[in-house]
Amino acid sequence: MPLQTKPLITDGDFFQHLNIKNKYKQPFRECIVRTAAKLLDTTTSESRPGMLLGKVQSGKTRTFLGVMGLMYDNGFDIVILLTKGTNALVRQTCSRLEEEFEAPLKADAMRVYDIMKMPDRLSKYEWSQKLAFVVKKETRNLDRLKETMLEKYPELAGKRVLFIDDEADFASVAYEHKRDQNITELRVIATKINELRQLLAQPAFLQVTATPYSLYLQPEDLTFHRGKVFEPVRPAFTELVPVHDRYIGGEVYFEMSEQEGHLASYLFHPVEEKELEVMKKMDGRRVKMDRLLTQKSIANIRHAVMNFLVGASIRRWQQRAMGQKRKKYAFIIHTERGKSAHSWQAELMEGFRTLLTAEAEKQSELFRELIRTSFDGIIRSVSKLKKHPVPEFPDIYEEVRHSLLEEHLVSSVVNSERDIRDLLDDQGELQLRAPMNIFIGGQILDRGVTVHHLIGFFYGRNPKSFQQDTVLQHSRMYGARPVADLAVTRFYTTVKIYDVMKRIHEFDAELRRVFEKGGHQQGVVFIQRDGKEEILPCSPNKIMLSSLIMIKPHKRILPTGFQTGYKTNIQKHIHTLDKLIDKAKASAVREENGAFLIRKSEAKEMLRIVYETLEMEEGYTFHLDEYEALIDYLCAESDNGDYVWLLSRTHRQVKRFKKDGKFENSPDTPGKGSGELALARKVAESSPALLMLRQEGKKENGWRGSPFWWPVLIAQARIAPTVYADKIIK
Repeated sequence: MPLQTKPLITDGDFFQHLNIKNKYKQPFRECIVRTAAKLLDTTTSESRPGMLLGKVQSGKTRTFLGVMGLMYDNGFDIVILLTKGTNALVRQTCSRLEEEFEAPLKADAMRVYDIMKMPDRLSKYEWSQKLAFVVKKETRNLDRLKETMLEKYPELAGKRVLFIDDEADFASVAYEHKRDQNITELRVIATKINELRQLLAQPAFLQVTATPYSLYLQPEDLTFHRGKVFEPVRPAFTELVPVHDRYIGGEVYFEMSEQEGHLASYLFHPVEEKELEVMKKMDGRRVKMDRLLTQKSIANIRHAVMNFLVGASIRRWQQRAMGQKRKKYAFIIHTERGKSAHSWQAELMEGFRTLLTAEAEKQSELFRELIRTSFDGIIRSVSKLKKHPVPEFPDIYEEVRHSLLEEHLVSSVVNSERDIRDLLDDQGELQLRAPMNIFIGGQILDRGVTVHHLIGFFYGRNPKSFQQDTVLQHSRMYGARPVADLAVTRFYTTVKIYDVMKRIHEFDAELRRVFEKGGHQQGVVFIQRDGKEEILPCSPNKIMLSSLIMIKPHKRILPTGFQTGYKTNIQKHIHTLDKLIDKAKASAVREENGAFLIRKSEAKEMLRIVYETLEMEEGYTFHLDEYEALIDYLCAESDNGDYVWLLSRTHRQVKRFKKDGKFENSPDTPGKGSGELALARKVAESSPALLMLRQEGKKENGWRGSPFWWPVLIAQARIAPTVYADKIIK
């Protein structure tokens, strides 16, 4: 039953007097108005919420603040803002509300309360105003909320109440799988929210999230999959938060970064797994504190510190040269949850600072070399920007030296509520104490606390399974970023973790695309391969994101990051594969523009032989069973049944590394060949294609002097968005 039939009031005092209202560009204003109108005209609940879907650090907060203002103007009395569970974030949220609703607060038209810091007694005058309760998604907070609404001030239960569940991601989805029962049950926190909502007279419910993944984790009838498509709980409505023009997100870090020479291609800096081990605890065999500036075992950690110093110095030099205020910059180290690891990392950072300062005083050759190495790397991306001055090496050498001698570099450990509370400014944001700030910590740093001017991120959290919401919230480098800051930004993690984050981005981006096109009503296919080698549907809340592959129309899937086996070891396999490809072409059921329709068994056999010829580097994988399972699934969805288009090319001269030093990942790109990728995609309309590229593998190109075949599997155009999970949570 609709809640309201009157026209929406858009010029009321609350919305009109929002401090951020003048920052709303037309797309944001339209999104806010649509969301409020739908909340007023649609029955929503915890199990059927309105959904405000944005991107990580993309302006979701200011959007739901606008919705709050409109809802107050249109008859709602109370907003219950549910936040993630840290006191720091509660404080930041309260500060933001007090700042944005300054005018109605001063006019005694509104009150903002942390639910755990309520006055002992509210007068009728006070609870008759518009109220905003900030509530951690935590049992004691929810109990206190229930006590306030139903026991202390029962009059509030009859008022119109809007629940806003901020960061309504996987952690707040209302379902979990129990090991001892093959059922799904409500989580405790969600149960408490739902119980309270049911006792209120006129509630409405809005979820705000950057991870649409959560929508695919909520079974409608408390049972697992019904057929191939896992049907989620449908939100009452979904509104997409617009993406502003200054937003830097996954597209930059995981898509544009693939373009050689692009500004984004310089962002990622791989770290070896053994260096993450160094970050766990002090090990005198691996780390000598008096040799931090030269030891090979910590080369990437040292490089990260130097890049931060040089990057911040370049930006501050540019700002001075352009007559701008010089800003302070931040670098985050987030590798472990344990406090002992944080203490060791703080000792390590202090060791770097002490030794670097000593070398700066001496103006040693080592000091100059360290700065030169970082400068040469960072200046390549800085020089891509035409509207900013590009410094010379002597300028930055003196800038870095001055920063160290004047103690512009400070490090802080952030791993408890008390620590972070002491580090927050008046706005509840992490304060930058000095021009260059290194923050060391664990999960508190990922809980939505704002970190300004972040240009370095050393990430090493490597759990056995990754949750999408958790990993994305760890990604503090997302958000509104000046492009000049991006030019000096560097992101450090292992290839393995980077690959997981890239897969999660692909999943997130594809689901958002589905929403934008309105196709989410059709659901998303979740599949796995069982022990009997069959492709089966699976429950999405059982998949491990570290093994996830997002399949979409014309998606390329290929091994990268490898060396070939030695010629004497693989030559026989290559000859066998040569003959197999020729035989498959000769017996193909159809030929079209140089592409041959062959049996999927032949395609799988080709991949099995290729698998014997490649040696994967650390962090890179080539799981043969994944490729075989994907071929099985793609063929099952094909009009042609168990057939695959085969295209092959020979005499290829692709180098192992690109100019920027990264592994080649586009052997099929036009410009490196004859445009075979475009041809493969042309024929891969209803059936998948397998592109086989025979490389010469010459030593001068970085290989071992033996020919080899490089396969590229391409999904057909007519395929539903599909998530393949190689591993599931038992």
